[in-house]
Amino acid sequence: QVQLVESGGGLVQNGGSLRLSCTLSGSTFGLNIARWYRQGPGKYREWVGFVKPDGSTAYSDSVKDRFTISRDDAKNIMYLQMHNLKPEDTAVYYCNSGENWGEGIRVTVSS
Repeated sequence: QVQLVESGGGLVQNGGSLRLSCTLSGSTFGLNIARWYRQGPGKYREWVGFVKPDGSTAYSDSVKDRFTISRDDAKNIMYLQMHNLKPEDTAVYYCNSGENWGEGIRVTVSS
C-alpha cells in the first residue's frame, strides 16, 4: 500500500521557520515529480512547488525565495523548508507524488 505521510507542522510566529517532511512508503519517488500543495482557511487548494528527480525545483510566486523543496530518494522523503513565514501561509499542507496524496498537515502562523 502506497502511503504519503506529512510531518513537522504546527504553530509558528510571524517571521519564523518550519520544515515539513513527506515520507513515502510502499513505493519510491523514482521518476515522479514530487509536489507540495496547501489549502488555507476558506480557500481552494493551491500548488506550492515541486522537485523533479534531478533536484530541479519550481515555486509559486507567493512562496518563491522563502520556501525550499528538496528530496532524499534514498530515504523516500521530500522536504519543504519554510522561512519568513507569514500569517497568509497558514494552511493545511499536502504532499503529492503521482496519483498519491498525503492526508495533510496543519501549519498555523500567528501574527
